[in-house]
Amino acid sequence: MLWPFNHFWKPRIAPRGTIEAIYGMIVTQAREPLFYRDLTVPDTVNGRFDLLVLHLWMVLRRLRLLPGGQASCQALFDRFCDDMDGNLREMGVGDLTVPKRMQAFGEAFYGRSAAYDLALGEGVEPLAQALNKNIFNGGHDENARRLAIHVEAAIAALAALDDATIESASWRFPLPAQPSASP
Repeated sequence: MLWPFNHFWKPRIAPRGTIEAIYGMIVTQAREPLFYRDLTVPDTVNGRFDLLVLHLWMVLRRLRLLPGGQASCQALFDRFCDDMDGNLREMGVGDLTVPKRMQAFGEAFYGRSAAYDLALGEGVEPLAQALNKNIFNGGHDENARRLAIHVEAAIAALAALDDATIESASWRFPLPAQPSASP
């Protein structure tokens, strides 16, 4: 007889349209030309994947803080997985290979997330080192440092937003700072 009251105990999940909008913002940000032109992120499938994972990680950190945020995080992560699966199939990856590639994507996501979480608590230099390793494959210390500063600014901007703004997907990522012109 209690079944009509089950809705009181269900976790709150952002509506599907909101998850789509948030994921669309993440994809749009990961495609921002400034990352590839000014920060020299490799404009490759791997480089774009790494930026997508980086921005997804930032948003998931903020979504976790919402009431019912775990369910919204799962919905957003599921959307990411659906997108990766669709992209693999569009690129002609066979049905037997897709699960292995999806497992590799999951491992990459969780490995990078753990590295970024650990580095973020240590400051800009450790974060820059993690970004240099995971996105630039080493050797781009200055650009990795600039990207780390951008990540810290984006995380601060997301943290400053109220829950309703996050839940309604009515926000934007800041753009990475452009290098100053030398005199």
